[in-house]
Amino acid sequence: MSDSNDALAALGLEPPGPGVQRTALRDGREVVVKSGAPGQAAVEAAGLRWLTVPDGPPLPEVLAHDDRWLVITAVRTGRASTAGAERFGRELAALHTAGAQAFGAAPAVDGWIGTAPLRNVAAPHWPAWYAEHRVQAYQRRADLASSDAAALDRVCERIDELAGPAEPPARLHGDLWSGNVLPGADGRLWLIDPAAHGGHRETDLAMLALFGAPHLDRILAAYDEAAPLAAGWRDRVPLHQLFPLLVHAVLFDDHRAARRGSGYGARAGAAARAALG
Repeated sequence: MSDSNDALAALGLEPPGPGVQRTALRDGREVVVKSGAPGQAAVEAAGLRWLTVPDGPPLPEVLAHDDRWLVITAVRTGRASTAGAERFGRELAALHTAGAQAFGAAPAVDGWIGTAPLRNVAAPHWPAWYAEHRVQAYQRRADLASSDAAALDRVCERIDELAGPAEPPARLHGDLWSGNVLPGADGRLWLIDPAAHGGHRETDLAMLALFGAPHLDRILAAYDEAAPLAAGWRDRVPLHQLFPLLVHAVLFDDHRAARRGSGYGARAGAAARAALG
């Protein structure tokens, strides 16, 4: 039996099949067992550990993993509350403030965001890094209308003036849409499924707003009180939403969406035009 299977056997588990399963250990603890592409489980395990910081949001504990599977504690879910949202805003500020060595610094160079590869290349300055490694990297892979691609090109050309005041590298969850923020039975909001890397803290906040989140206004107010945001941050939300919108265009759009001027590619084009003002 391999070392990885020994680790599973020690938990009383069989080698997992593909996908995500929820089960219980012999001691009664509920766990989630995930199996995916080679390297994905190890990256997620490293990300969960990297994001676990003092006073930060709670995350599942990594119990065991190898290159293809991961066993983590399950989150017992409850209902979102305003108190939980405000606490989460303060905890998210603490997570971001924990920082990173550079923009793009991460537990793994070859990471993932959902099922899309995420290349983490370290750089000292955010604007050029974001343009090259978060906008253009996915723009090249997306099927975009020419007008949308042109708007994105203009954003990248003007990125220095659009980026706002300089910020230190923040420790980002990296895929902070509302589905990855679970209201726990303990009243706190838990983080799952990270694409952890060093980046601009406004990117996490903009992604959280992209698909909506319960009590988002309370989250943002508590965050801003704990770690005040730079002037004009609301105007920069479309700029920071380009990254997740382009990732979604790569994963979910097809040729027909580009021809119709619809889908996530069209939303990325609209966000680019909004960022340009």
